[in-house]
Amino acid sequence: MKTTAQKSNLMQDLLSEGRFNIPKRGDTVDAKIISIRSTGIHLDLENFKTAMIVGREIKTSPHVFKSIKPGDTIAVKIIKLENEDGFVEASFVKAGEEKKWETLKQVMEKQETIEANVLKANKGGLMIEVSGIEAFMPVSQLSSKHYPRVEGGDKQKILLELNKLIGKSLKLKIIDLNIQEKKLIVSEKAAEEKKLKKSLEKYEVGNKVDGEITGLVEFGAFVKFDDLEGLIHISEIDWQIIDDPSEFFKVGDKVKAQIVEIDKDKVSLSTKALKENPWEKIRDKYETGQTIKGTVTKFNPFGAFIQIDKNIQGLTHISEFGTEEKMKETLETNKKYDFKILSIKPSEYRMALKLITDKK
Repeated sequence: MKTTAQKSNLMQDLLSEGRFNIPKRGDTVDAKIISIRSTGIHLDLENFKTAMIVGREIKTSPHVFKSIKPGDTIAVKIIKLENEDGFVEASFVKAGEEKKWETLKQVMEKQETIEANVLKANKGGLMIEVSGIEAFMPVSQLSSKHYPRVEGGDKQKILLELNKLIGKSLKLKIIDLNIQEKKLIVSEKAAEEKKLKKSLEKYEVGNKVDGEITGLVEFGAFVKFDDLEGLIHISEIDWQIIDDPSEFFKVGDKVKAQIVEIDKDKVSLSTKALKENPWEKIRDKYETGQTIKGTVTKFNPFGAFIQIDKNIQGLTHISEFGTEEKMKETLETNKKYDFKILSIKPSEYRMALKLITDKK
């Protein structure tokens, strides 16, 4: 019979040879299934104790255990080294989740494209199932095809548009992942980056394109051309001051525009650039000191905008009236008044005006 010291030495030899591994809480190890019962699944941890997957885990996630049988070797995560029944408590579900997260981490690092289904939507974006894990995609990461074009940015209308994507399969890339926080962020836009980059190689600033209006928002109009989509900012629609892009365009309109900026995958377009600049010849028609008629179009904290002709607007500064209240008492929108031109600055697209109150 071996003495205690001899047994201890034998244990040390086994450990040093790697033939006897003592798992730690949190480790993921391989174990052979001994038996499967409704009360639990017993596992052989080889040279260590028998482990057990408790019955409540089987009841909570029955689909996970459908394809396993006695004799199979499965990966489990150690929860407790000894429970009240003397078994090592292990989890098949948690080991599976851990493996999924590690696989997704590798997918992100390799920048691979994946396909996943939209589960639900909220005002901020979409919830998407990726390998059984719920991921989030912000609205800003949708492709141009699926981005909600909602005038005024109404959040309820945006949600209605996002709800149309529920159940659809999208091509995505993982752009952020945190295993500890169980956070997974995906992007449809990133998945199209290479395709867009290749399409953009054909274009440069100054090129003219033929496109179609695909959406109108308060800050401009979206235009589809080739496999790309650009934005005509409200300030680039026309030389006159515009309050609403829908005054000029409607969805489906065919337009010709000029590329004024390319920033990564963003293309800025202009229809104004293809029109004659009325400020270039303004001195042929107007001069400082001249008296002209103009229509009040709108007020702002700096003064009142005055429409002189179709494409030219001037400003009568609030200092001419003293206060905003006094200005609004003196002038009415959509009404014509006589003004004196105080200054013209064509390079800044500015004309300063003064209301003529004394006509003697």
